[in-house]
Amino acid sequence: MEEFVGELWHRFITRVADKSHPEAAVSLAEVEKTAGILFRALGGDPGLRVAQAANTEHGGRRRLLQRLAGSGEKVTHASVDGETLSLPPRIAFFPDRPLNRDLYLWLIALASRVSGDSRTTFPSPLAGEGLGARGNDPEAAWLIANQEATRATLARFPGLESRYRRLVDACLALRLPPERLPPDEAVREITLRAALTDPGSVRALPPAPKKAKALQPVPLWLYPSADSLPTAPDQESADDIARSQGGREEEGAKKRHKAKKADMPQDKNGIVLHFRAESLFSWGEYVKVNRHTDEDENPDAARAAEDMEFLAVARDGRDTASKVRFDLDLPSASEDDTPLGEGILLPEWDWKKRLMRPDHCRVQLFTARNAPPIPIPPRLARTAKRLRSQFASLTPARRWLKDQPEGVEPDVDACVRDAADRLAGIQGDAMGHYLSQVRKERDMACLVLADLSLSTDAYVSNHQRVIDVIRDSLMLFSEALSATGDRFGLYGFSSLKRDHVRFQRIKEFDSPFNAEARGRIAALKPGYYTRMGAAIRQATSVLEKQPAALRLLLILSDGKPNDLDSYEGRYGIEDTRMALIEARDKGLRPFCVTIDKEGAAYLPHLFGPAGYTIIRKPEELPARLPMLYARLTAN
Repeated sequence: MEEFVGELWHRFITRVADKSHPEAAVSLAEVEKTAGILFRALGGDPGLRVAQAANTEHGGRRRLLQRLAGSGEKVTHASVDGETLSLPPRIAFFPDRPLNRDLYLWLIALASRVSGDSRTTFPSPLAGEGLGARGNDPEAAWLIANQEATRATLARFPGLESRYRRLVDACLALRLPPERLPPDEAVREITLRAALTDPGSVRALPPAPKKAKALQPVPLWLYPSADSLPTAPDQESADDIARSQGGREEEGAKKRHKAKKADMPQDKNGIVLHFRAESLFSWGEYVKVNRHTDEDENPDAARAAEDMEFLAVARDGRDTASKVRFDLDLPSASEDDTPLGEGILLPEWDWKKRLMRPDHCRVQLFTARNAPPIPIPPRLARTAKRLRSQFASLTPARRWLKDQPEGVEPDVDACVRDAADRLAGIQGDAMGHYLSQVRKERDMACLVLADLSLSTDAYVSNHQRVIDVIRDSLMLFSEALSATGDRFGLYGFSSLKRDHVRFQRIKEFDSPFNAEARGRIAALKPGYYTRMGAAIRQATSVLEKQPAALRLLLILSDGKPNDLDSYEGRYGIEDTRMALIEARDKGLRPFCVTIDKEGAAYLPHLFGPAGYTIIRKPEELPARLPMLYARLTAN
């Protein structure tokens, strides 16, 4: 009975204390596409990705009902750093849904201005989080930085003035009024309200008493990101820890968390010998227990992580579950594909240092070891026949040129016209009385670069994996191009750190597409990771040697550039972008075909708005790829 009454009380007091408006909520998923487009259109860093921000404790004063209910301790702040624009996953501050949406748009505009100004920094407003760049008071420095950013945003985009004023009025109405706060906190609240109402008017913040609460959260302002907070020598960022451990991506993995490194407990068994109430284990503590199912997924782990402000991670020297559970050791030489040569050293772009690292990657050429010749698979025969018939119309054909000074036979029309002119007393042209036959050539070359990373082992349907779709796509694409006579080459790539970038030779430009080439396509298998920049540079060196007016670099991908080392996130994106810039400078035309549903978040930065296409249904790729090529190469 006590539990029943307690649960009723908890539900009642929590509902009464909740000042949000779920009926007017706007989620990030609703504005995610708009957010990316608007952020870049307003001048924001095009290389940033949009992600959900994690909940953090604000340390500010709460209302009485919130204290009774034990709620309102955490909020979700917007922030921007060198890699991510973090926005609240859901905004329900105001009872008006358009106003909640306007808050998203304002935060995007503010972040776009900040990301384009390297001088703007956002120290933490929480005491003990480090010193600000503009003084010894982190709260004052944070307040001044947001005022400067707000003034710059309104000056750059004056059309946002009315929207900002509406948001300020609605925000002030939700804050605890100064008369209900202790005198010292009331003075600071009045100062903050003045900073919101008239950005730039406040240049100092009254000092906080020793035990005073932090300022109440300000949803209109940006807060420091996890990467900008000071880090102890034994701490690492959440991204670095996950990257080094190859952590599995769970639901909610898009959120940005703060991480701290913890010591690994030495106890081998999680047994409580002397029970005390305070010894109950929480999600924030880690106990190493012996169990034979260490790789089993915990369905509550993601939900628990969402409620934690810090993620404590410890290294125990053991392998953990990676994003895809496969043995990533290189196979033995007798089982691996046949290497060609000693490898090729290629540079890599370091976007943080803004320099090119020479001879930083080693690309190793491979060809399939066990790839017996095969005919076209029966399931693809009918589609291949149809594509060959359609693409046969693109085959170079002969056509007649009239009025030529020499040719294979007389031009009757020109002769009759010349005779009529002579009878009329007009001096005719003695030249141009012959027909000549010429061949209309398609002067183009295409290199297809297929992503063969480990993620291609994932299933897209009950019967097909991504690698199966790629094989079928290359088969049909080659059958179609064989009917046109266009020069094309087929290559694949994957990587295992910078010293082992695998570049798979499937069909070279000078070799015909035959049963041997089909066998090499059928022998393709998932590799390792996706060091795309090195693969594009190697593909560029192959394609630039082709003497063609149009040289198309067609990239088939299923995800972002990544690798086990630092080639992750912004680093991999920027290196790939630099490799594509180099390809364009050499006269190539890169184009990406991806099945990554989140590709719109980063592909415009890499390939431009018209340099990529997203296939929503991967099983349609084999049939759509040849048609896409026909459209790209149409005169």
